[in-house]
Amino acid sequence: MTDISSQAPQRTPLYQSHIDSDGKLVDFSGWELPINYGSQIEEHEAVRTDAGMFDVSHMVIVDVKGADSKPWLQKLLANDVNKLKIVGKALYSPMLNEQGGIIDDLIVYLSNSDETAYRIVSNAATHDKDMAQFHKVAEGFDVELTERTELAMLAVQGPNAVAKLIQAKPSWADTLAKITPFVGADLTDIEGSDWFVARTGYTGEDGVEVIMHADDAPAFFEQLKAAGIKPAGLGARDTLRMEAGMNLYGHDMDETISPYECNMGWTLALKDERDFVGREALVSKRKQAKEDNTAMKQVGLLLTTRGVIREGMAVSINQGTDNEQTGIITSGTFSPSLKNSIAIARVPMSLSDEDNVQIDLRGKGKFVDVRVLKLPFVRNGEQQFS
Repeated sequence: MTDISSQAPQRTPLYQSHIDSDGKLVDFSGWELPINYGSQIEEHEAVRTDAGMFDVSHMVIVDVKGADSKPWLQKLLANDVNKLKIVGKALYSPMLNEQGGIIDDLIVYLSNSDETAYRIVSNAATHDKDMAQFHKVAEGFDVELTERTELAMLAVQGPNAVAKLIQAKPSWADTLAKITPFVGADLTDIEGSDWFVARTGYTGEDGVEVIMHADDAPAFFEQLKAAGIKPAGLGARDTLRMEAGMNLYGHDMDETISPYECNMGWTLALKDERDFVGREALVSKRKQAKEDNTAMKQVGLLLTTRGVIREGMAVSINQGTDNEQTGIITSGTFSPSLKNSIAIARVPMSLSDEDNVQIDLRGKGKFVDVRVLKLPFVRNGEQQFS
């Protein structure tokens, strides 16, 4: 057996671009990626107020084709690919295990009009178990899976992202004007094979994600820089996604967590009788949790005093009373936009506006009041609460 921990991190096609841009590289899910290029705060603010870009080439891209592509995806995913009616349309979905826990969250695109070709983009940290699940569920289906390791991917995000992208690529203007959120378009006729752009992202801002051949990525990166799009690293990506109330796999969700417990209930297509992996356990466990009052939900927490909320901290509800309950911080950070610490937390579903909520900020039993908020905290550059 190979000792994965001893292997050197993999490098994306933009490795040298990061070095040349003074990126500080770290190991992230087995990939050498920039944590920042000097100032995480400046990179965060660039995305919130102007335009920034992230190397997301470590994401897993798998092309699916075959007569049973659609039936296979309907079995594999909790959301329903039958919602994809136009080529390029994207669908966000959890992929569940038989116990109803989340193996991964991913995006699937419709690639052709006869519904025999799709593209899946999933997380690097879950690569091995994702591929294992894909192939396990594919048994008995006429479907071919091709991992596209020769491709690169850049996320261009921010209120001015599309305008500045058009400065760099004027020939894309008509295409970008036509694609709405969660819709993508092939760019083969403009740029050549393997180019694809979608109105998707992980920041709570407008923007796109662009897929291209690895050989084309460094020059594209330089074109975007020349257009005033600021390179941004993993640090800013994390604070941005947290402000936007977006989950990070392995933190806010994993194989032990139900979509209902991490604000993903909306992704579950349960109105018909479609038998997807994990459906039976998902529904029965939810019913049981409601009956025995153990159901959990996801909320945002805001700390208005000094300090930083961190993952793993305890959440106390109505401490010292007969209805005392507890929750857990799943992600926590200092919010550059709000100038206070924020967190994503998993708490009892019974939590109400009248409940007193505190956190053990320093792990010494000294609890501090926090404000409970509906996610997201920030969207399109604007604070989402009063």
